[in-house]
Amino acid sequence: MINVLIADDHFIVREGLKQVLSKYMDVKVGGEAQTCQEALKKVREQAFDVVLLDVKMPDRLGLDIIKEIKEKNPDLPVLMLSAYPEEQYAMAALKSGAAGYLVKESLPKELIKAIREVFLGRKYISSSLAERMAGYLQSEENVMLHEKLSSRELQVMCLLAAGKKASAIADELLISVKTVSTHRTRALDKMGMENNVDFVRYATKYELIE
Repeated sequence: MINVLIADDHFIVREGLKQVLSKYMDVKVGGEAQTCQEALKKVREQAFDVVLLDVKMPDRLGLDIIKEIKEKNPDLPVLMLSAYPEEQYAMAALKSGAAGYLVKESLPKELIKAIREVFLGRKYISSSLAERMAGYLQSEENVMLHEKLSSRELQVMCLLAAGKKASAIADELLISVKTVSTHRTRALDKMGMENNVDFVRYATKYELIE
């Protein structure tokens, strides 16, 4: 039996996922979380086989806690489930240690296949994402600018684009203001941009911020 933790801030999404997974005899939903902090608490206190984690949560980005989950539970696979298309966050999720990435519009059979795959210790990526990764390895010309960033650089970029100040970002990510500045500089350099206004334009265009 594959024991799954669903971490998503939307009640209707959690209920929908539970309904879908209830149809399969080898899977059970053993816990739910509405925030990243609650998800971290759950994995510390209970044993799960797979975590279904939303990319964006109310308190933090889901991307931000993958490493924390893996530090406590190295063998616990995290499957990212997001409303955002693959080209927006999939590469960052995989770089952060996620075992796979699914959009919420995926069919139930794809969801259960992904859960079973990561439970067995394998990665799960769609055929379109596999092609994108192959293109990334062959040439950076076909890669979107934000896919060149590390997960932390992407987080800082998105938070700055959302209008947050460096001090607030430092508090949220539990890093120093100097480190925020370093990530900002690296992100600007990698994306060929000059300032935060460029971040706002880019993040708005590609719906990286709401």
